Amino acid sequence: MSQKSNRMGGRAARQAMRAAPIPENEKPVRPGFSGGRYQPLSQDEVLKIHEAAIETLETIGFANSLPSCIELITAAGGSLTSDGRLLVPREMVEDALSKAAKNITLYAQDPEFDLDLSGSRTYFGTAGAAVHVVDTVKREYRESTSQDLYDAARIVDQMEHIHFFQRSMVLRDIEDPAEMDFNTCYAAIAGTRKHVGTSFVDPAHVHQTVDMLEMVAGGEDAWRARPFVSCSCCFVVPPMRFAEDACRVLEACVERGMPILLLAAGQAGATSPASLAGAVVQEVAEVLGGLVYVNLLKPGHPAIFGTWPFVSDLRTGAMSGGSGEQAVLMAACGQMGRFYDLPTGIAAGMADAKLPDAQSGYEKSYTNVLAGHSGTNLIYEAAGMHASLLGCCLESYIIDNDMLGAINRTIRGIEITDESLSIETIRDVCIGGPSHFLGHDQTMQLMQRDYVYPEVGDRLSPKEWNEKGRPDLLEKARARVSEILAGPRPQHFSTEVDQEIRKHYPVRLAVTDSDEVATE
Repeated sequence: MSQKSNRMGGRAARQAMRAAPIPENEKPVRPGFSGGRYQPLSQDEVLKIHEAAIETLETIGFANSLPSCIELITAAGGSLTSDGRLLVPREMVEDALSKAAKNITLYAQDPEFDLDLSGSRTYFGTAGAAVHVVDTVKREYRESTSQDLYDAARIVDQMEHIHFFQRSMVLRDIEDPAEMDFNTCYAAIAGTRKHVGTSFVDPAHVHQTVDMLEMVAGGEDAWRARPFVSCSCCFVVPPMRFAEDACRVLEACVERGMPILLLAAGQAGATSPASLAGAVVQEVAEVLGGLVYVNLLKPGHPAIFGTWPFVSDLRTGAMSGGSGEQAVLMAACGQMGRFYDLPTGIAAGMADAKLPDAQSGYEKSYTNVLAGHSGTNLIYEAAGMHASLLGCCLESYIIDNDMLGAINRTIRGIEITDESLSIETIRDVCIGGPSHFLGHDQTMQLMQRDYVYPEVGDRLSPKEWNEKGRPDLLEKARARVSEILAGPRPQHFSTEVDQEIRKHYPVRLAVTDSDEVATE
């Protein structure tokens, strides 16, 4: 390498390199890096939690089981106590674990966004059931609508570091439960090409929605080959009771080929033990019971191990999604999922803060970092959520996207190779070189391949910041939201298909003459 080459470059050259596009597979962060470097539990502690969960299933079991569930489990070796609790023996759990789907793919409408859940590959996404949208200008909360959910999906569609979109808010402008469930799914899939998660309150709603999804997919076979929507199913009411309506939904989802997030969401100190270890035990037991249920219905049906123990502020009983306890609990659950080698989902990023402020930043960061490094596959609620899931903020999707990109870079870690150790580069610079690395060929080559840059985060010097009018992070996020929503509406499924859906189903999002989308 010539000395001239080593001295070439400078700020202008680096900026030009930064602006030049690079292949997707050479970007510094990509979806699906393998985590697992943070393990809050020792191997012995993992085994103790497993054994405690098995004992819970064998000796405590579930109340409120559906007749169909009782029939399935007792026929396979379970038993029903005199007081109506359904007991699940160890052998049934082990059988379910041997049959359960592993290394699954969650599909997207656009294959570019498919999620390979093998091993400890990690992806960040949204979720939640916020009943409010955060108005950052007025600093107040208002009820969420169909339009808000559609807008959220459109924004997430453009966020590089938010890898999937699960329903993040409730449609408070729709009272009918069937219409709400249908429009929740419709608004999400209309807004983004990425994998979508939704939920249902009644099995009939599953069938109606899947009928619509088959139209989008191009028929039943196409849908079953690539189901691009999964169901978040809270099939238990902690502690250790089946949720009967949700179990009917679970059965319908299995019948229609929809992947299921088996979600147990006890709240430590309220609906699960205040002991953090006990909270993990209960959630693991509940989800293992759900796994048995699903694999008796259909062996190998795609199901995600969704242990989501939430935390209470024990002074008030209120949920505390941004707490340190929440962070370590979810990481422990991610570790348990990896122990079972199951596709695993946990929750993080559920800030207690009401606005995208400093509190929001630190709560979202440490909960997402621990979750990401636990090796779990899917991190739900990682972006956009405030007030312990009561509020969703569109601007926070923009801000949190920067945060998640940086966190994903930490998951990638440091690659050690002969080339990356850089002995020859150091030699070039130190011996007859310029005594700095700014314009070196290696620096120029790696600036986009090894380094992540924020989209709205500020890295200006105080002088530059002042000269540019002292830009504010939240103002920049608002501008980006406006830019995305002012652009052309998504067209990833055809107008003809959309028109056919609108003929048969109660779609609330109306297409105007200007080809914009608004609520009726």
